[in-house]
Amino acid sequence: MTSDVSSADASDVTPDVTVLVVDDQAPFRDAARAVVDRMTGFAIVAEAESGEAAVELVGALHPQLVLMDINMGGMDGVDGMDGIEATTQIASRFPDTMVVLLSTYELADLPPSARTSGAAAYVNKDDFGGRALRRLWENAGDPAFRAR
Repeated sequence: MTSDVSSADASDVTPDVTVLVVDDQAPFRDAARAVVDRMTGFAIVAEAESGEAAVELVGALHPQLVLMDINMGGMDGVDGMDGIEATTQIASRFPDTMVVLLSTYELADLPPSARTSGAAAYVNKDDFGGRALRRLWENAGDPAFRAR
């Protein structure tokens, strides 16, 4: 009797790092999806347009990595939960989920609350790419970001 099962042991397969992309702008969500889709070992599980939706999706899906825009309005575009507040909630409720903040701010211009939010790192959107993402994942973030 022949088997269709590969000779590779199932334990040799590395599961994908599950990723949630959060940004209120569809073009950046599309760009982030394209970056993650090209990366071996990473898989998008969902996208969100607001901080509120991000917190809800992390609770439901438990992604390992969240790529979080800093500046977002709420569901109605005003007075909603921004990315820093959402990160603070995610970090306190789901400590096994790594959050990387993204924005167009220069590092020195970040709001002080970004560093105390529980985020593992910050990446300027101009510098976002597969290499930066893989480096951050493999190093569990950027210790220098959290130490400042």
